[in-house]
Order: sequence, then structure tokens, then C-alpha cells
Amino acid sequence: MHSTKQNLQVLFEDNHIIVINKRSGDITQGDKTGDKPLSDVVKEYIKDKENKPGNVYLGVVHRLDRPTSGIVIFAKTSKALERLNKALRDKKIHKTYWAVVNKIDILAKQTLSHHLVKNPKNNKSIICKATTQGAKHAILHYHIVKKLDNFQLLEIELETGRHHQIRVQLSSLGCTIKGDLKYGAKRSNKDGSIHLHARRIEFIHPVKKELVTIIAPVPDDAIWKACEA
Repeated sequence: MHSTKQNLQVLFEDNHIIVINKRSGDITQGDKTGDKPLSDVVKEYIKDKENKPGNVYLGVVHRLDRPTSGIVIFAKTSKALERLNKALRDKKIHKTYWAVVNKIDILAKQTLSHHLVKNPKNNKSIICKATTQGAKHAILHYHIVKKLDNFQLLEIELETGRHHQIRVQLSSLGCTIKGDLKYGAKRSNKDGSIHLHARRIEFIHPVKKELVTIIAPVPDDAIWKACEA
């Protein structure tokens, strides 16, 4: 969409992995829109930087919703991809998100547990009974980090990685993410983003076996900046 090499924000890079701070609006990998995915931009960046002839290998470890910003890990080798995929399956990659939601009375911290089912027709997930066909269990933990004038900042730890999980589960409390029309926000953000940011990630490096902790700066926006202050 609007990715260029100049504004690729690399948070971490070595011979095995590259971690990017994705901007809202960028797609992680190719989809039916035909827009240029972040994975292609990263490949071009590596090709240029390392002067590589021919194709560059890049594995997509996990994705972020298009309107969401923050940390995305890519693997530069098939070995790193295989090991990171296993870590993801084994819940060894710990992700923390920040969400700016409407200011309503909710518990200061709690665990949300629901069953969700995805409707591919409108690309939405809804809360359903455990017995519903295709239902998947979704668990997250949140706590309120900061209260602003009209919004509050929640920090969210994901225990499962379901389709639109944070967006659905928070909206079930009446807590809609700023700009998220799909799940009940009153108005959209001008740039089409939603105020959901993959803030922090922790994992064991697939090759060096050291703990890697990465924090992604928030988007350049007055409300986000107030959250980080």
C-alpha cells in the first residue's frame, strides 16, 4: 500500500530474524486486495542491504491485522522459521499489546475467556457457545495502565492468538478500541487505523538461544504519545 524502504522501522535484525514495527494500514503478507505486503518491502530491504542476487528468503512467523500497528517477526532462514513456528505453537512467544479504549467502568484487571467463531464472509469473529462448530477458545489478561480524558490505555497479554481476539473480547465488555468501527467504535480514525498496538514481544532466539525482548514505539499520534508519556 504505502510502504517504502525509507520508512521501514527495523527494531531488531541479525542473520536469522528481522523484527519490524508495522504501521497501521500495511498488510503483513499478500492478500486478495493485491496491495504490496510488508513481507515484500522487507525482502527488498534485505536484498538492497545485503546486495543479494536472486530471491531473498523470508518467512512470515505471525501476522497483525491490517489496521493494527506494532511488532512483526520475520525469519530470514527456513531453520529460524521452523523454530519460531514451533515456539509460537508451544506458546513460548509472549506478546503484549496496548489498546486505547473508551473510558467506561471496568475492573482494573481481569482475565477474559470466551469461545469465538470466525465468519469469513464479513471477516469478523463473534462470541459463541463452546459447542458451536468451529469455535475456538480465546483467553487474554488485561490491566488498565493509564486513564486519559476520554480514553483509557489497557495492556493486554494474550494467552491464545485467535482471529480479531482482542477486538472481540474487549468489545464484549463495552470497551471498544478507538477507531474500530467493525467492533462498535462510534467513529473511525482519519487514517483508517485502530488504536491497537503490538507493544512488546519476548522469545528465545531460534539460533542463539538467548532471550530477546523488543518494545515497539507507538505510532506518531497525540493520543498514543499521551499514553507513552
